[in-house]
Amino acid sequence: MPRIEAFEQSSDRYDLWFERHPAAYQSELAAVRELWPAGADGVEIGVGAGHFAAPLGIRRGVEPAAAMRRRATARGVAVVDGVAEHLPFSDQCTDAVLMVTTICFVDDPEQSVREMYRILRPGGCAVIGFVDRESPLGREYAIKRGSSVFYGEARFFSAAEVAALLTEAGFGGLEYRQTLFAHPDKMQAPDPVRSGAGEGSFVVVRGNKKEARSC
Repeated sequence: MPRIEAFEQSSDRYDLWFERHPAAYQSELAAVRELWPAGADGVEIGVGAGHFAAPLGIRRGVEPAAAMRRRATARGVAVVDGVAEHLPFSDQCTDAVLMVTTICFVDDPEQSVREMYRILRPGGCAVIGFVDRESPLGREYAIKRGSSVFYGEARFFSAAEVAALLTEAGFGGLEYRQTLFAHPDKMQAPDPVRSGAGEGSFVVVRGNKKEARSC
């Protein structure tokens, strides 16, 4: 079952985090934007309230929490009910797939990434953004998980583990971006976006689906 109770009951609190942490939000969005193909026919999985899909021009999303679907719809995203493990889309129907801080809430991460691969057209890409478990913020979230409204049931991943999920599903040419070098509560301005992983608490990984072989 999707872990949606907190998002159904506290969608206003979820939105409030972005309002209270604008520098952190803009840093994360900038990191995703560097790896997201501009103008792509894309889908966001676990679209939430549309904080990433809307500014990136992503018109379609999947979200199991009804309260979040309503908020994303209000931001101009066409959202359907569904989960990452069983995407309600046909094979090879999109050019790019985005997943931001969703991988830590899925029941089956391997199947979720395989589904991303399935719905991508040859040459398409998957972009996954997440809080690195091995970063200072990731360690803090893990420690405070019992008292967190949203992260109580989360399973955090390291950059190496997300890379392995993508590789095992068939993706190649992995690229990395990282940001949030300061704590979100203390940021007065957006942090820079840098290549690689291992320093910033928020990491974005992009993997490419192989082009179809010609006969």
